[in-house]
Amino acid sequence: MRAAIFIEPAGLLADIDPTRGGFGRLFELRPEASAPLAALKRAGFLLIADANEHGLLHAGVGRGELDQMHEALRCAFSLDDILVCRHDDGDACPCRKPRPGLVTEAAFKWHLDLERSFVVGNRWQDAEMARMAGCVSLLVKSPWIGRGHHDFVLPDLASVAWKILDLKDGAHAVPRGTTLSHDPAGADQNLTPIEDLT
Repeated sequence: MRAAIFIEPAGLLADIDPTRGGFGRLFELRPEASAPLAALKRAGFLLIADANEHGLLHAGVGRGELDQMHEALRCAFSLDDILVCRHDDGDACPCRKPRPGLVTEAAFKWHLDLERSFVVGNRWQDAEMARMAGCVSLLVKSPWIGRGHHDFVLPDLASVAWKILDLKDGAHAVPRGTTLSHDPAGADQNLTPIEDLT
């Protein structure tokens, strides 16, 4: 069975702001995420983006624009899959984070070992989803991580990647001198997520 990295795209892989309007202004990729994700891919992990998207639909973002965003994310970061929930809390959908439905769906589809998989996010919902699914959670520090259970809280995505590589069999997939961030001195300055749109 394989292991996966589940990652929240908003604020970590891209800046998404529906108030700006138009695809080019609505959605901007974060190039600093490329090197950390590439290192994790080389280590043998599947890369799966997971997101609640009701907030974007409610804000007027069309399904066509969401499809464009997904395709851009796949191409930019070599994602293996993108799983989304488009319901709101009132629907009690088992796939809406913090419920673990997206993770369990992926586990069935990709034959994953969830105990060896990791959830990377920037909100408390990501950590709670990881806890319920039996994965390890790694949160990038943000105002939205809350006070609940977190396995690890780290300053930036490069730090998250190194921690995962440390935890994976105690071995690194890339040499220690390799740079996993375009701006190692201040990568965390560009990783603050936008307001919660979910």
